[in-house]
Amino acid sequence: MFLVRGTDEKQASMFSLVSPERRVPADHPLRRIKRLVDEILLGLSPTFGVMYSTTGRPSIPPERLLKAQVLMALYTIRSDRHFCEQLDYNLLFRWFLDMNVDEPTFDASSFSRNRERLLEHDVAKKFFAAVVEQARAAHLMSHDHFTVDGTLIEAWASLKSFRKKDEETRNREPPDDPGNPTVNFRGEKRSNETHASRTDPEARLARKKGKESKLSYSAHALMENRNGLLVDFRIDEANGFAERTTALEMLHDNALNERRITVGGDKGYDTSDFVTDCRFLGVTPHIAQTSDPRRSSAIDARTTRHPGYAISQVKRKLVEEIFGWMKTVGNFRRTRYKGKRRTQLAAYLVAAAYNLLRVARLAPQLA
Repeated sequence: MFLVRGTDEKQASMFSLVSPERRVPADHPLRRIKRLVDEILLGLSPTFGVMYSTTGRPSIPPERLLKAQVLMALYTIRSDRHFCEQLDYNLLFRWFLDMNVDEPTFDASSFSRNRERLLEHDVAKKFFAAVVEQARAAHLMSHDHFTVDGTLIEAWASLKSFRKKDEETRNREPPDDPGNPTVNFRGEKRSNETHASRTDPEARLARKKGKESKLSYSAHALMENRNGLLVDFRIDEANGFAERTTALEMLHDNALNERRITVGGDKGYDTSDFVTDCRFLGVTPHIAQTSDPRRSSAIDARTTRHPGYAISQVKRKLVEEIFGWMKTVGNFRRTRYKGKRRTQLAAYLVAAAYNLLRVARLAPQLA
């Protein structure tokens, strides 16, 4: 077959009568997610009405700001400013936000100005809860079997900001480089009791086994075991005890019912206090038994002999897929915000995006 060379004609204009709706393929997976999100936002409309004044200059609809956060998680957008730049030319994003092609994009500062409103009215938590109820109504979630696990999220602060709490800030010599000063911590013992970050005082120095210490927050997931969907996702202080205390709080708030339930977990939860508290709540702890020879396991044959224990140990590993997606695709390995409240807001939105993606795949008939 012979081919004739095509002509490279220069673009003369952008005039077109084709709408963004026609440019998005009918089988594009984002179509299913958009329908799920639109249904949820319709239910949150009364909350949005309370957030804004009835007089004054019209602002960017909160529905678009929330949809934008979902897109940022699904497409690994690194910042609000980067998203607004892409929104100027990305027809798929404009279609998802119900924006016309010639409609001006909004400024990145719109996210910052409206974030306080979202925090004040707990919108991110309500949005995530609505996604969970959507999955529950579709019978995609187990009511009896759950898993808890935790991980570390890096704080938006460097180790150079981790200074002594009683350090005098006045009468100090100016730094050699204001943007990236030279700091020498050699020989200085640093801990959360004596030091704090000047950038984010709520962040704590923590590390995983075999890794270096970093300023971090702890993130905690409560997952149901049927399809590996998130039931709750919370941010707390990285203090070494938050995994167990937050797990009990999430079980109490989300998973308790009239029937006895089970909860799986790794060896870090194998303590007598956690197991006792679980049983007090009516929860059967399917916790992995510790291999530490210095202490005995709080789980015995009364639990491990049942077939359900082995199933929970297999299912609990699904939570690692959630953390892996959040830290890579969801871009939540490190928070972009300072403070626990803002990091929690981002956590709910990333968790909602993960669930929406899973629900759209598991139950395409819903969308």
